[in-house]
Amino acid sequence: MTRTASARLKLTVALWGVILALVVVCAVSVGAALHQSAAAADRSGPGSPPPRPGTAAPAQGDAEASADGVVTEEDGILPAGVSVFDDAYPGVARLSPELGDALRRAADDAAQQGVVIHVNSGWRSPEYQDQLLQDAVSDYGSEAEAARWVATAATSAHVAGEAVDIGSFDAVAWMSTHGAAYGLCQTYSNESWHFELRPDAVRGGCPTPYADPTQDPRMQG
Repeated sequence: MTRTASARLKLTVALWGVILALVVVCAVSVGAALHQSAAAADRSGPGSPPPRPGTAAPAQGDAEASADGVVTEEDGILPAGVSVFDDAYPGVARLSPELGDALRRAADDAAQQGVVIHVNSGWRSPEYQDQLLQDAVSDYGSEAEAARWVATAATSAHVAGEAVDIGSFDAVAWMSTHGAAYGLCQTYSNESWHFELRPDAVRGGCPTPYADPTQDPRMQG
């Protein structure tokens, strides 16, 4: 091998070494990004701060530690895919009987049209509600902004068993159109997934939703 050929061979080997190093760095960077995305997805859900306006109803996530211990299914946390018929979960079983009955009738009729109504959040313990409020304050940076999304344990319709957050997008759209026939009404414009029982709506239709919970007189307590 000539000196020139040897030099070219060394240069080629060096270039391939650089290319291989770049490939490894890119692979590590992509892996790290995917890991961060997965971790962020794991933290999403009602146990985390509420979504920004226009987003879908949050799905339940893993329990999070609170000042009083660990929030669990006994506090109302629900796994993904729970239906209005899954009374094994306190988050469904402890809804008021009237609300639960209306939801089951609506779900039966929706199913005949190919729409499945899931319960993302129903009854919540005061501890769970407090955790959600703390998360919202942390996410939004102030108690005033958090109040637009999460009520206190003392005023929350969820704690009273009188509210339900439903999914999916199809279910929300179906309920928005047909819910009044069962007395089920959207309460807040910024939370399209949040429904409460309004028996008078069966005859007179649902009342105009409040812009957000801060406009609801019940939240002033």
